[in-house]
Amino acid sequence: MSREVLLLVDALAREKNVDKEIVFGALEHALAQATKKRYEGDVDVRVSIDRESGEFESFRRWHVVPDEAGLQLPDQEVLHFEAKEQIPDIEVDDYIEEPIESVDFGRRFAQDTKQVVLQRIRDAEREQILQDFLARGDALVTGTIKRMERGDAIVESGKIEARLPRDQMIPKENLRVGDRVRAYILRIDRNARGPQVILSRTAPEFIMKLFELEVPEIEQGLLEIKSAARDPGVRAKIAVFTNDKRIDPIGTCVGMRGSRVQAVTGELGGERVDIVLWSEDPAQFVIGALAPANVSSIVVDEEKHAMDVVVDEENLAIAIGRGGQNVRLASELTGWQINIMTAEESADKAAAETAAIRTLFMEKLDVDEEVADILVQEGFSSLEEIAYVPITEMLDIEAFDEDTVNELRSRARDALVTEAIASEEGLEGMEDALVNLEGIDRITAGKLGLAGVKTVDAFAGLAYDEFGAILALPIERARELIENEFEDVSDDEMRLIDAKYDDRARALQEKARELVTAK
Repeated sequence: MSREVLLLVDALAREKNVDKEIVFGALEHALAQATKKRYEGDVDVRVSIDRESGEFESFRRWHVVPDEAGLQLPDQEVLHFEAKEQIPDIEVDDYIEEPIESVDFGRRFAQDTKQVVLQRIRDAEREQILQDFLARGDALVTGTIKRMERGDAIVESGKIEARLPRDQMIPKENLRVGDRVRAYILRIDRNARGPQVILSRTAPEFIMKLFELEVPEIEQGLLEIKSAARDPGVRAKIAVFTNDKRIDPIGTCVGMRGSRVQAVTGELGGERVDIVLWSEDPAQFVIGALAPANVSSIVVDEEKHAMDVVVDEENLAIAIGRGGQNVRLASELTGWQINIMTAEESADKAAAETAAIRTLFMEKLDVDEEVADILVQEGFSSLEEIAYVPITEMLDIEAFDEDTVNELRSRARDALVTEAIASEEGLEGMEDALVNLEGIDRITAGKLGLAGVKTVDAFAGLAYDEFGAILALPIERARELIENEFEDVSDDEMRLIDAKYDDRARALQEKARELVTAK
């Protein structure tokens, strides 16, 4: 029997021109699969072949898992405390093995398992070819389209066959069998049919790598592409930067008479490329990314990671771009949410936000409009700031004496405690998926709960003004307005609702609707 094993290994190694170790591994797998058939459950079997003698042993084994994890695969796992009864010093992730009877290895078995062994050898060969390919560190593949499969292109590059999916092709490009094509290695798909290289011609990284090919200064480390954003086949933006003052980063990427950028554009099917100067200052970076529009002013909101960008009427259409393309690409390039508005819209938004903060202070601190306005004018925008900023900052306000400052801070802290207690009450009986929805804090969740919104479905179904009212107004008043369908809502209340229901709130509801749809 042992001689037959060695003969089979030797024959297959010579026939397939592969290392004997690969054949031994494939044969051990085939023997393990055959041995498993003797058992009813999905057991784990390991077979070990002696490379010198050809003798082999079979073992049934159990994976040691943490006690708290429980048994997910009872036929293959054992809890840690049970394993320690057999082997006191055994650790989690170790294996317990038990010798079992091996299958009879004869000519019939060799014939029956030859295809299994050959398949494992082919898989090992493909894996080795792939590893050799990846070891070169190439990010781009250049090859020939060998065939089309359900709209996807199979690209042959040396010994590698890679797949370029239809949704990763540049829109409107018509690739055919025999065409030479270049693409970016998007990922390695390890499915049941073996590992496969997945390519992309639409990924932002593709345009970055193309510029690396065309611009030697990038490879030399003199110039860096910080980020890229694309509307594939139509328009793209890249952000470039250099520490070398002798280099013009934009001009270097454009090249003599536009030669470098035109080479990239030609590869991308005529895609127009805007080259933007990267800046460490986010506001300056956004201003550059919105070119060719001229920006009048910009307001940065660090907490929401958003910017309100004000442009005049002449630049409004340019800043937004056709179908919102320019502002969308600028947002993707910079990583900031960008809100384009006119000076009038900016003033209206600022007035609404000021009114919302004023009303909050008047209600929660029980002060008149004059005191609330002083706090707003001094830059305070939340109860937390009044309660916890260094007291010296508030003592610097000429209109307030020390007693007034201490009283305001005390009222702010009391209001925060009351709000926290109310929020905890609102969380009772609330669906975990809503409490844990990304972007919702416990205060917001508590307000929703107090208003009777306890599930993701109910939250997703709220109208924009209903959610805004819950966030902006006292809960009883918000519930009253919702019940009477906002028939008696005042202009001041509506301004508060509009100010509270910002882009972040809309994004929260979009996430909730995605969860509901996924159900």
